[in-house]
Amino acid sequence: MTVTSKAPLSKALWGVTAFLSIGIALFSYRYLGPPNITESPQILANLFARPWLLVHVAGAATALLVGGFQFLPALRRRRSIHRWLGRTYATACIVGGAGGFVMAFGTTSGPVATWGFALLAPTWIFTTVQGWRTARARRFDEHRAWMIRSFALTFAAVTLRLYLPIMQMSGMPFELCYPITAWISWIPNLIAAELYLRRGQPRLLAAG
Repeated sequence: MTVTSKAPLSKALWGVTAFLSIGIALFSYRYLGPPNITESPQILANLFARPWLLVHVAGAATALLVGGFQFLPALRRRRSIHRWLGRTYATACIVGGAGGFVMAFGTTSGPVATWGFALLAPTWIFTTVQGWRTARARRFDEHRAWMIRSFALTFAAVTLRLYLPIMQMSGMPFELCYPITAWISWIPNLIAAELYLRRGQPRLLAAG
């Protein structure tokens, strides 16, 4: 998702994405403080919540916080800033993914939720590492494509928090909707990224 002055819709989409990402990131940092059993008891009930929740939140929230800014052309032109933010983002994704993978096997929501999150974590790490590798190899077109996929998976932290309350408001019990969101929070994001790349590949590759 490259933001240009010729694409007001893209700018609006980026603005909404950045707003939601930053908001969820800042809200999630609360887990780095003293534990509060009144907040998200289902998450704190995870068998591996301590210390892996701290690892996951520190990485995932930081990736959400900085990731969206990497799509701004003005920032990408400042190569040193783009490079260091990219390293921060990639490291945060790997850390967050590792923590999320361990926590997936401690969930109390059953095997459907376990495997949804357990498959998200290595997929997230893989796309990020590919983005990092292609950047180091100076294959920048491939790098941008992999990082779009990576951020689509990073954004699962946002879509999960959008789908979950909507499903609960529709009358679905948490025990049913949480395992479902373990899958729909990231698979549609990745599909949307692939569709974007397939439809906009010439435009994406032309946008430096």
